[in-house]
Amino acid sequence: MDKTIVKVGLASCGVAAGAVPIYETLRKVLEGRSDVELKKVGCIGLCYMEPIVEVERNGVSIAYGKVDSDVAKRIVSEHVDQGKILEENLILNPEGFACENVRIDKQVRIVLRNSGVIDPEKIDEYLARDGYRALEKALAMKEPDLIEEVTKSGLRGRGGAGFPTGVKWKLARQSQSDKKYFVCNADEGDPGAFMDRSVLESDPHSVLEGMAIGGYAIGADEGIIYCRAEYPLAIKHLNVALEQARERGFLGKNILGTSFSFDIHIKEGAGAFVCGEETAMIASIEGKRGMPRPRPPFPAQSGVFGKPTNINNVETIANIPWIILNGADAFAAMGVGRSRGTKVFALAGKIKKGGLAEVAMGMPLREVIFDVAGGIADDKKFKAVQLGGPSGGCLPESLLDTPVDYESINATGAIMGSGGMVVMDETTCMVDVAKFFLSFVQKESCGKCPFCRIGTKRMLEILERISNGQGKMEDLDLLQELALQVKEGSLCGLGQTAPNPVLTTLKYFRDEYEAHIRDKKCPAKVCTKLIHYVIDPQKCIGCTKCARNCPVSAITGEVKKAHMIHDDICIRCGLCRKVCPVQAISVE
Repeated sequence: MDKTIVKVGLASCGVAAGAVPIYETLRKVLEGRSDVELKKVGCIGLCYMEPIVEVERNGVSIAYGKVDSDVAKRIVSEHVDQGKILEENLILNPEGFACENVRIDKQVRIVLRNSGVIDPEKIDEYLARDGYRALEKALAMKEPDLIEEVTKSGLRGRGGAGFPTGVKWKLARQSQSDKKYFVCNADEGDPGAFMDRSVLESDPHSVLEGMAIGGYAIGADEGIIYCRAEYPLAIKHLNVALEQARERGFLGKNILGTSFSFDIHIKEGAGAFVCGEETAMIASIEGKRGMPRPRPPFPAQSGVFGKPTNINNVETIANIPWIILNGADAFAAMGVGRSRGTKVFALAGKIKKGGLAEVAMGMPLREVIFDVAGGIADDKKFKAVQLGGPSGGCLPESLLDTPVDYESINATGAIMGSGGMVVMDETTCMVDVAKFFLSFVQKESCGKCPFCRIGTKRMLEILERISNGQGKMEDLDLLQELALQVKEGSLCGLGQTAPNPVLTTLKYFRDEYEAHIRDKKCPAKVCTKLIHYVIDPQKCIGCTKCARNCPVSAITGEVKKAHMIHDDICIRCGLCRKVCPVQAISVE
């Protein structure tokens, strides 16, 4: 019988949920046992069920979710020692029923192939799962043939633009220079997006191997990972992986006995969303303020320090070892149309099962949201899904059958983006959503071009007027006009896509805008200036709890008699509604 392995998910999601004390509990319980191995792993994607503990025996893994110290001890005493499954915490069971079996079964895990499986700080575990074999295979190929294999796979940039990766590599290869750079864009700044962080935390060697292959293909001898400083665990695991790769000869001089030399270092980002844009990131790498520049020249011709530079995001690079090892045809066999392979999504918002999921391109949005993500939290009504982060768009229920591929998503007015998917329910105000995302990009604008700097500010002012009940119908046409001007006149992708949340909400949820303006009402009852708190005299028991908790003394009434809220004093904080023991207070 194989040794029993107990795995604890210790990516950021697990750590935040309290997995470290769980690991320590298991370590103490298992201390001195040679028949059981306790192992740290990354994220398996079921973030909403963290802390997660898996028990692997004879190649079969059974996982438990929402584990506390008592459950951890029972996992050892009952499952490990007696073979008894704890049904109440069971989430994955390949040999029987478990609540998350369907979620995993619907996925195709290429980028996430090692996430939650290996210890990210142990290179031997990566090697045991065919790690660095793709690099060895690539170094035996001619560079043009290697690039052709990537092109043939149909892999496109997973950072959002969807530019063919093989074409990008070819352009960088064709540029003549004594120095070239291969850059990994890990500056994941979209609200609600955490795909790249998870890969770096859970499987850093896949990114290093992909970069080494890419460096060889384009003729680069130096790689740079531009990673958010807000990702300390990712940076820690990357540094460990870099040292291990150098020690084993996968990075450095004359890799694997060949003439190819390539090394990688980390550049911590400056915390600016705009630095996710290629040319702004290049400026930041060079020690300058992160501001976009006009193109051409493109980075493939003049990038870091004026040298030819190829830039791919984390997910794109993590696909490379699998493609080279398994062949372009195997990757191209998945997906639809010009969108091949898989896509990783960060599922967030008003859903039952938040976390990561990797699905084949072409899966309908409805299937992703209702099957993979479990549907809407508290069984409320679906309202919209926001794709592509601040640069994306909000899609209504009528478009839920849209397949997840670049062309289909772009046709709706949204964009694929890096993979953030924020789901909204009936309690979400779409005017407020548009205002939130526009506020984000307005603050993150570098200020270089007037269309982005001034245009987004004027648009935000209009949205604020509308949400405050001061909007006019002509504001909607003005918003549309400004949005199109900002798109056309902005220098970089941030400004060019900043109006997307406004344009898509105007297109698909115009009735909500009109209700704010015409009726002075927020249908979702979110915008504080357009709502009123009312006490039902039939339900009120006169306990005075609402009056005692009101911060501005807007509620009056006698003990054991119905109370009243004075609307002219009320600040719409909602505290009265929260403390009412009989739910006598409603929002109108």
